[in-house]
Amino acid sequence: MIVTAGAPEPLGLRLGEGGANIAVFSETAERIDLCLFDAAGAREIARLTLPGRTGPVFHGFVPGLQAGALYGLRAYGPYAPERGLYFNPRKLLLDPFALELDAPARLHASFFPDSPEDSAAFAPKAKACAPQPAPARRNGIPWRDTIIYEAHVRGFTKLLQDVPEKLRGTFAGLAHPAAIAHLQKLGVTALELLPCAAGLDERHLHELGLSNYWGYNPVAPLAPDPRLAPGGWAEVREAVAALQAAGLEVLIDVVFNHSAEGDGHGPLISLRGLDNPAYYRLYRQNPAAYINDAGCGNILRADHPAVIRLTMDALRAWAIYGGVDGFRFDLMTTLGRRADGFDPHAPLFAALAQDPALRGLKLIAEPWDLGPGGYQIGAFPANWGEWNDRYRDAARKFWRGDSGMIGDLATRLAGSADLFAGKKPPSRSINFVTAHDGFTLADLVSYAHKHNEANGEANRDGTDANYSWNNGIEGETADATILAARRRDQRALLATLIFSRGTPMLSMGAEFGQSQRGNNNAYAQDNEISWLDWAGGDPRLLAFAMRALALRRAIPAFTDEHFLTGAARDDGPADVEWWGVDGPLRASEQWQGARHFLGAVFTVGDSRAALLLNAGSAPVARALPHRAGKRWRLALDSQTEDGAPIPTSRIVVAARSAAVFVEDVARPPRKTGAKRARS
Repeated sequence: MIVTAGAPEPLGLRLGEGGANIAVFSETAERIDLCLFDAAGAREIARLTLPGRTGPVFHGFVPGLQAGALYGLRAYGPYAPERGLYFNPRKLLLDPFALELDAPARLHASFFPDSPEDSAAFAPKAKACAPQPAPARRNGIPWRDTIIYEAHVRGFTKLLQDVPEKLRGTFAGLAHPAAIAHLQKLGVTALELLPCAAGLDERHLHELGLSNYWGYNPVAPLAPDPRLAPGGWAEVREAVAALQAAGLEVLIDVVFNHSAEGDGHGPLISLRGLDNPAYYRLYRQNPAAYINDAGCGNILRADHPAVIRLTMDALRAWAIYGGVDGFRFDLMTTLGRRADGFDPHAPLFAALAQDPALRGLKLIAEPWDLGPGGYQIGAFPANWGEWNDRYRDAARKFWRGDSGMIGDLATRLAGSADLFAGKKPPSRSINFVTAHDGFTLADLVSYAHKHNEANGEANRDGTDANYSWNNGIEGETADATILAARRRDQRALLATLIFSRGTPMLSMGAEFGQSQRGNNNAYAQDNEISWLDWAGGDPRLLAFAMRALALRRAIPAFTDEHFLTGAARDDGPADVEWWGVDGPLRASEQWQGARHFLGAVFTVGDSRAALLLNAGSAPVARALPHRAGKRWRLALDSQTEDGAPIPTSRIVVAARSAAVFVEDVARPPRKTGAKRARS
């Protein structure tokens, strides 16, 4: 087979008229071979040296190569780990720009640098393909109206009996009418999916017989994981289109801070074998060692043109071929790092801001990593959303009963002006109480300590800073009183989240009372521990969540895009009035100490509503500011199982509960007996 020089663009293998062009970036390789395999991927049938080279790009054109062809790469050069070089032609490498894999990537001993075995028989193969662009169906839901539901493609439908078994746990299952109907009924507007790109299990999980369920260990960022999308890009595209047709947006969690190759002892499967110093951030004094700000063994060198190109091409693939509406970036601080630390004007931010396929999408940062100066909440571009863990901690501590929390909680309820004012609107604060990482909502109020024994690390993994409580008994119980208290606390937490300024994010199963048996790091649990338990879900909690979300959508006072000042206005009330047990909170000492009641009255134009939170053990009767011709109406009460308000003319908040009151026009008094008097 004769290979011509081809072209240096685009990177990766791309089908064209009469064959395929292949272009591979490497500043340090001496030679790159394209290896072709039979249809089963078992036998190497051709090894073709790429004849062209333009700067750091090796390239060639293979005439006659068609869709479905399986291929890999071999790179030649020095094997000198002490210099950060890992060239080894016995290792078949994945094209970093591959658009599809022939099968899920499975870890094998031959992948590791110290193995003399050729890895081709066991390595995943890239598949030549030419995906079709997705139709332009984006709904463009404003940030202020956005309600996010964080879910896992596999876990969401794996136990959903209404979905055909062969579709469960896939994008096709996610697009099934039964799955979509639940999301619509719940009232969320955006589905944020845990990573969907092809990944690889960590070595220790392989040895334990476990797998990386969450998917935060990528190996081919432009290729959908075959376990989630066996139909490749066509399946992703059709699923996203179905969700968008139902009025939902689809956001994808993406991981560009590290790769599955880990540290120098990890597998040699793609980037490390092609150009380790270009793709990874190494210590200058010791290039054999990887900087590990992500805690996963390596971090990508996000200010290098090769990494920027890989990241941008991957995002464009998901936007163009998948049609998704946006992205959530895992450990985004890493992607803003230069050699000397985080830079809010990093090259990747500039690239995203100018890219016509990406700049109009919803972009969300997880605004931290584990490196020096890694906590950068509020430092990302103005149009970006940011996960707000300070909201999470304040809400948890308040409802746990910690002292001195009402001031911090008030700041979070009001949109976290201390973090975002002057930088971006309140809606860019992604508020959450639970997420995939940590306790579920039900476990948050059922376990005082983590129970991660199933992960095989003797309960050492996962955070200990849970700010959780168990309502009297650790874990599972049949005690009806304790179970009722746990349901009550879940409702109060949901109400707090849903009626705070900012964009609320619910984690999968929060509306059902989903438990992971106290596991707060279930990344390795691809089983019933993590899959959504549809049959065992609590329909009363679901009814409460539906009622609360519908009420949020109906009241502009909860979704306004301006930060609150608390200043009185000549023509009406202040935009927010804070209330305690004894009345308005004005003096600084009223915010201190063991206070467990907080009320907020929000006013936006004609919309006025009050959120009253009572984490104490006794009911609180509270007057609210009165306006002539107006009356307060109880709209939601978390003391009832479904949130339905109990008819009352008093403003009373039960112990350990949240209540929402809405200001309506007062009805004129009935003229009883007036007709008889005239007669």
